Amino acid sequence: MGKKESIQNLSCTDCTIYNCRSKSKEFPGFCLTTKDNEGHSIADDIEEIKQHLQGDDQDAIVARASAQVEGIFYGKLTRVEEVIEFANRIGAKKIGIATCAGLIEEAKIFANILEANGLEYYSAICKVGAVDKTEIGVQEEHKLRPGNFEAMCNPILQARILNYQKTDLNVIIGLCVGHDSLFIKYSDALVTALVVKDRVTGHNPVAALYTAHSYHKRLLQKKEI
Repeated sequence: MGKKESIQNLSCTDCTIYNCRSKSKEFPGFCLTTKDNEGHSIADDIEEIKQHLQGDDQDAIVARASAQVEGIFYGKLTRVEEVIEFANRIGAKKIGIATCAGLIEEAKIFANILEANGLEYYSAICKVGAVDKTEIGVQEEHKLRPGNFEAMCNPILQARILNYQKTDLNVIIGLCVGHDSLFIKYSDALVTALVVKDRVTGHNPVAALYTAHSYHKRLLQKKEI
C-alpha cells in the first residue's frame, strides 16, 4: 500500500492508536478528532453535534436508541432482532421493506417476523414498474439475457411507494450497489440495511476483506489507469 504524501492526507485508516474509542492514549498528530479539516474546525463540529444530539428531535432519538441497542444487546441479538429493537425504541410502527427480487423469499420471512413482533409492514420489490432496461439507455448487450425483456431495478419508485405509505423506518434487503444509494437518497423515512448484496459471497461482503491476502488477493493488485 502506497504511503500518503503528506500528514494532511492521513485519515482514520492510517491510524493504529484509535484513541477516539477510549481516550486512554495520545491522539496522533493527524487525528480527525483534534485537527482542523479543510479549514473547518472539528472542535466546533464536535460541540455542535453533541448539543444537537442532546435534544429531542429525531436525530437525537435515533442516536440514543442506536447506542442503547448496541450497549444492552451487544453480541446477544441477531441483526433482525436489532432492527426490531431499534424500531421499537424510535417509535416506528410501520416498517417499509425495499427488497431485491432475488431475496423476495427472505423478505417474506422478515415480514412475518415483523408481524409476529407487532409491527406493520409494507414492501416494494426492486423490479416494481416493469420497465425494460433499454428504456433508460441500457444497451441490449449489457443485459443478463440480451434480446429478452429485462426489468430494470427501480429504487426511486420503491422509495416513492414507501413514501406514499408513510413508513416510519425502511429496511433494505439486498438492493444492488448503487440502487441502494438511490433508494436511500429518495426515501423520506430513515433507512437501515438488513442484507447487503454480494452474489459471490452469499451476501457476506466482508468475506472478501477477510480473504484479501489469500483467495481474493486480486483485490489488492493495483489497476492500471
